[in-house]
Parts: sequence; structure tokens; C-alpha cells
Amino acid sequence: MTLDQWRRGVGTALSFLVFGIGGLLIGLVIAPLIRLCIRNSERRQRIARRLIQRCFRLFADLMQKLGVLDYRFEHVERLQRPGLLVLANHPSLIDVVFLLAHVPNADCIVKGKLASNPFTRGPILAAGYITNADPEAVLDAAKASLAKGNSLILFPEGTRTAPQRPIKFRRGGANIALRSGTDITPVLIQCTPTTLTKGEPWYRIPIRKVQLDLRVLNDLPVNTDNQQPTGQLARQLTRRLSDHFNRELEHLHYERNLRPDA
Repeated sequence: MTLDQWRRGVGTALSFLVFGIGGLLIGLVIAPLIRLCIRNSERRQRIARRLIQRCFRLFADLMQKLGVLDYRFEHVERLQRPGLLVLANHPSLIDVVFLLAHVPNADCIVKGKLASNPFTRGPILAAGYITNADPEAVLDAAKASLAKGNSLILFPEGTRTAPQRPIKFRRGGANIALRSGTDITPVLIQCTPTTLTKGEPWYRIPIRKVQLDLRVLNDLPVNTDNQQPTGQLARQLTRRLSDHFNRELEHLHYERNLRPDA
């Protein structure tokens, strides 16, 4: 490893240490205080989500200041609207941090095992995030969350994007969009070089600093007036979304290679 990799490795370790301590602090201290002081559950969740948003914004800035990564967020103002269904590809473990840091009052669909992890359990329960243990329950919970005016963040691949492979979505995001009648706000994420992909340990430090590019695309309208069965519509919409993301990712990669700082 080069000296720069060692330096970024130390910064990465410090970042994860801060993340873990912050998760424990929220779960063991702050969340119980919020429950003690505020009886209304929806208000408690809004406060917890606002806290997580600010903490994640600070965490993203910390990673940048420690030299772990740089990030660029294009059209972030599009995420400030209420009631969005945000669908994104998932190239890295940390991309959810940047989305939750920039989407107000965001709900999120997370893996069930994160709800039992001691470092993430407290924030997930305090914010009332949806776990994906039961697909039908997820659809109902997602529809109810959007109906309340929350924004909902979902990674339709179901797992982190495999490097050098096309994006292939599952039907969960399309089903939620169709059942709730909510247009889709796509967020395209590119991580160069790849880091924290599935199965990749945190201590495998890339040869150069990571650049995370996040681009909020134009909303994709969802046609709920079609008389075809919902399952067929979901398959069609899923293919449309996968093709759309793959095309836009190629454009983003091409544009980034043309930049002087690439």
C-alpha cells in the first residue's frame, strides 16, 4: 500500500468508528430520551429522522475532510420536495448515507438484519424505517408511509450493485410505485473506483481517492390507468427502470471521463 492509501485507510477506520459510536449513542441515549419526552409516535419519528439526516450530513463531510472520498450531488434540490419515491442503484455500502443526508423526512426500506445490528438497530427503530422481512407487509407499509407525505428511499436491486455488471432491478420498487400511484424520482449513483461493494471489506483501500457522483434525474411518471394486471405492469416498469438507469449510467461515466478533474 502507498502512503496515501495508509492515510485514507486511517481516515476510513476513524469514519466507521464515529459511525458506530453515533449509532450506539442514538440507540442507547437519544432515542430513549425522545420516547420519554414525546408521546406522539409520528412526531418522535420525524424528530429522529431529522436527527439522522443532520448526523449523516456531518458524517459525509467528515469522510470528505479526512480524505476518504469526494462527492458531487447534482440537482439535489429535486429531493427537497415532500412525498417522493426515491429509487437508486446501490454501488457502495455508504451511498444510503448520502441519500438520507439530503432527503427531508425520509423513510427507508432496510434489510431486516440491520434492525438487529447493535450499531444500527437504535436509529432504525427510532426513525421507524421499514424492514424487508415480509414483502407484502413492505408494500403496505410503503404505501402508508407515502400517503402520510413521507419520502421513501429504496434500492430496487435488493443488494449492492456488482461492479462491471449491468443494473438489474427487482420488482419491489415498481410495485410500490404502481400501488401507491407515486411517480418515481430516480437517483443515479456512480462510485469510482469501486469501494465497499458486496463482500469487499472496509480495509481494502482503493489505489486512489473515491469519487462518489450522485445525480437526481427527472421524475418518471407511473401510468396507473392501464388495464393490464398489476404484475405485468410491474414487470414492464422494472425493465423500463433497469434500461433507464443503465443508459444514464453510461452517460454519467462518459461525462465524468471528459471532466478535467477526472
